[in-house]
Amino acid sequence: MEKTMDIRFSPPDITEEEIQAVAEVMRSGWITTGPKTKQLEKEIAAYVHSAGCACLNSETAALECALRVCGIGEGDEVIVPAYTYTASASVVCHVGAKLVLVDIAKDSFHIDYDAVEAAVTENTKAIIPVDIAGVMVDYDRLRTIAEAKKSLFRPSGDLQSAVGRILIITDSAHGFGASRKGFMSGECADFTAYSFHAVKNFTTGEGGAITWRHIDGIDDADIYKQFMLLSLHGQSKDALAKTQLGAWEYDIVAPYYKCNMTDIMAAIGLAQMKRYPGMLARRKHIINEYTKGLADCNVKVLKHYSDQDEQLGSASSILLDSVDDGTGDEYVSSGHLYLVNLVGQTPEYRNEAIKKMAQLGVATNVHYKPLPMHTAYKNLGFKIEDYPNAYERYANEITLPLHTCLTDEEVEYVIAAFNSVVRG
Repeated sequence: MEKTMDIRFSPPDITEEEIQAVAEVMRSGWITTGPKTKQLEKEIAAYVHSAGCACLNSETAALECALRVCGIGEGDEVIVPAYTYTASASVVCHVGAKLVLVDIAKDSFHIDYDAVEAAVTENTKAIIPVDIAGVMVDYDRLRTIAEAKKSLFRPSGDLQSAVGRILIITDSAHGFGASRKGFMSGECADFTAYSFHAVKNFTTGEGGAITWRHIDGIDDADIYKQFMLLSLHGQSKDALAKTQLGAWEYDIVAPYYKCNMTDIMAAIGLAQMKRYPGMLARRKHIINEYTKGLADCNVKVLKHYSDQDEQLGSASSILLDSVDDGTGDEYVSSGHLYLVNLVGQTPEYRNEAIKKMAQLGVATNVHYKPLPMHTAYKNLGFKIEDYPNAYERYANEITLPLHTCLTDEEVEYVIAAFNSVVRG
């Protein structure tokens, strides 16, 4: 097969709608945090059925601020899967808590629930599960674990006392728009963080958001206020409020951080919100085409939709059900990444396949190199030998391009290129 196309891995899907929305903000005279950001927060909260939403400049900032709002810090422990990007774990280190890495389940991309239960101690304050590739974890199982371990929980602060158990603070960087059992990502965990980076399904260029479920005894407005203080230097008024006549004076209540979203970013997001249902539908179509097209390859792929077996017929034999909990739950992915395991192959074979795909003009990637394989986490004492399932998933994983800029012709070309590489 000869190279006839150049296919990028994950370019942003930006149309004239987003461009015009940004131009409108640029002409308005107000480009930092303001009315567009507030509007986007309201639309996101309504879309995911959450009690509230705060938009920030990244999902990493959202996760860290959530830990701080929850009063998690030195002396506390937070459980995180080893198979994820560093942002899921680095925030635990940022707040001074102890990072506790656990393996993913066998033949799955999701956290090992039994390992989570075994890792809980009286110092455990939170679990950060990961909705990898847009497929939600089993939140019922996580809440069952948290409830079963309530006798060990030692709350500090009003919010932890009100929750009364280990907090579930989800890294749903990939999961905006996903659902499970009819519940959206954003209404299952206590706090849910999203990424709106340029490579994500839904983008604001950079940016992210944090949403939360209502906690009895805690005012949702107070939670929102805490996120606003943390994201803008601990300043008691934002820039928009200070522009009101005679309202210049403000207080700095604590020496906090600077990670607010701007109206320029929010304008992109508001335009994307209008287009998002169609974008999700397009992703589902591409995923189904890939899965049918790879049916004769010796691969396993992440199952994004609980009804996918019915849709694809015989091609379903190659599917790897990453949920792998035996419940048969209905779930709908946001379709963020198309994860493929080359059955029985080595990292060297996988790396060579990536090179051959590149020679054919198709950019691919790997999701993820487990955290214990990185220098930062080796220096914290983690060893990949302790996470055999994570290593097994990583060793022969290759991620195909999946984005809404792909044409049907390009999808067919990716399938043909992949088949030529792994079957050739």
